[in-house]
Parts: sequence; structure tokens; C-alpha cells
Amino acid sequence: MGEKQKEMNNYEQEFISFINENRNIIYKICFLYSNKLQSHDDLFQEVVVNLWNAWPKFRGECKVQTWIYRIALNTCVSFLRRSKSRPDSIPLTRSIEAIAPEEDMAKIYELYRLIGNLGKLEKAIVLLYIEEKSHDEISKIIGISRSNVAVKLFRIKEKLKLMSDN
Repeated sequence: MGEKQKEMNNYEQEFISFINENRNIIYKICFLYSNKLQSHDDLFQEVVVNLWNAWPKFRGECKVQTWIYRIALNTCVSFLRRSKSRPDSIPLTRSIEAIAPEEDMAKIYELYRLIGNLGKLEKAIVLLYIEEKSHDEISKIIGISRSNVAVKLFRIKEKLKLMSDN
């Protein structure tokens, strides 16, 4: 095997490890923006392809998770625009089901159902908030000011409260 081939194999293995380490982040975003297993799989694959294409350009100017969120969210929003579909319901990742007590699952399913009714930007912000990202991190990922993140989060919480009361 030539030196160039070995280099490519190492590059591919590094990327595969990278995807495996960050699989849950990608799954959560894809689940939030898809409503069918088939579209989820297509979306996941599209995110991975976009990450692969962007991988050589990653300069480390932000956290790798911030970079993943940005690419995955942009990919999902673009995917929705092209398919012009909106999810009916939002399935949860296995990791949430594994850590949540059974009696809390109904509340979690309801929360994700309500989140599914939010706009694209609102979904992205609330997903990052649920992931316990700071206002600064959300600001960098979404591309809006920190104060705008705070205002939008306040409004989203109010909107979710109103939706749950109905």
C-alpha cells in the first residue's frame, strides 16, 4: 500500500472516530428536524456528508461541537426547505429514554411535540438550550447576538407555556 493510500485511510479512520464520538449530537438534531425514520436517516447521512466536506476546512477557531451544531443545523434547515415538510411529531433519542424515569417520559414527549411546532430558528435555539449550551455558545452557533439569544429564549419559553396550556 502506497504512502498516499495509508494517509487517506488514516484520514478516513480519524473522521469515522470523530463521527462516532459525536453521533448523539447529530442524532438529536436530525430527530428534531425529521418526522419519519426514512427522512431521519437521509438527514443524518446528509449531515455526515456535509461534515466530511467541511472537515478539511475546520480550523479549530471554535469548539468542535459548536462547529458540528452549526453544520448540522444548517443542513437540517436546508433539507426542510428543499422537502418543504414540517415534522408532525418529534421522536426522542435513545439516550433521553434511557436516563429519564418512565413517569417523566410523557412530559418529555409532550415537550418535544411542542418544540416540533416551533419555527426553525426557535427549534435550533431551544435544542441548544436543552443541550445546556451557554448564551455565548448559542450566539456563535446560530449567528445572532448574545442579547438576542436571551430575548428569543424568553419568548420561546413563553410560547411553549401558552402552547402547553391549550
